[in-house]
Amino acid sequence: MNYKVSGNDIILVQSDFDLDETLDCGQAFRWEKIDKNSKDADILADVDFDKAYKGFKLNSPLLISQKKSAENSNESQITLHNTSEHDFLGIWVDYFDLETDYSVLKRDFSIDETMSCACKFAPGIRMLKQDKWEALCSFIISQNNNIPRIKGIISRMCEYYGGFPDYEAIAGETVESLAFMRAGFRAKYLIDAAQRLASGEIDLNIISSMDLDSARKSLMTIKGVGPKVAECALLYGMYRIDAFPIDVWIKRVMEEYYPNGLPACVKGREGIAQQYLFHYIRNKENK
Repeated sequence: MNYKVSGNDIILVQSDFDLDETLDCGQAFRWEKIDKNSKDADILADVDFDKAYKGFKLNSPLLISQKKSAENSNESQITLHNTSEHDFLGIWVDYFDLETDYSVLKRDFSIDETMSCACKFAPGIRMLKQDKWEALCSFIISQNNNIPRIKGIISRMCEYYGGFPDYEAIAGETVESLAFMRAGFRAKYLIDAAQRLASGEIDLNIISSMDLDSARKSLMTIKGVGPKVAECALLYGMYRIDAFPIDVWIKRVMEEYYPNGLPACVKGREGIAQQYLFHYIRNKENK
């Protein structure tokens, strides 16, 4: 990992990392792209960047920008603005999975023809290691929903509580008191999840260390948590990279490319492979 401290910024030279492909691919919902022509871009007035985002891991804020290398198309200068080295090493290295060599992962995956196409289509995808409660809460909200609406619900929730609320705060709410979120039927599921965590009936730290099948079953005791939400909570909130969320796009992948199951080259890392496949099948016709 090649980085330096520059004033109040951390400047990272990093391969296999694209902000659009990582922050806007449906694995997290608290990142907002900064349009170069918007008022938000004023905060980057003196920065040469190709793309930039602002967002959070739980309640840790970050402004991050990217400038592609002119010499190496797979490499970028990533700048974490107004970030201490302490926070970079203690929060963001883990969050952006910077200690995993994605070039090795893609090389291994590319033994398979379809995986090779998916990895080449979006080579800058990285897994985000999100907070366990934040991920569970977010993917409960994601049910039968679209990304703009998910982001809106989460934004209203965070604005109301002054940040992402802990489960104790949600456990004391009612469906009526959460009406401001406009989460619909999902509100009662959020409350059930929060109450089970607050009572100690569910412990996400214990679940994260269980075997995958037991972890799924434990999460699915929460009202409204079905197979897909459980897999998402495991993959995105607990970095269980052997979890494999299946939605309509991944069903299409399996039917079209893998009717006999996923290739052996992704075994044990099915969740990371899913990220490439999901982005590929959803976007390939528009690129």
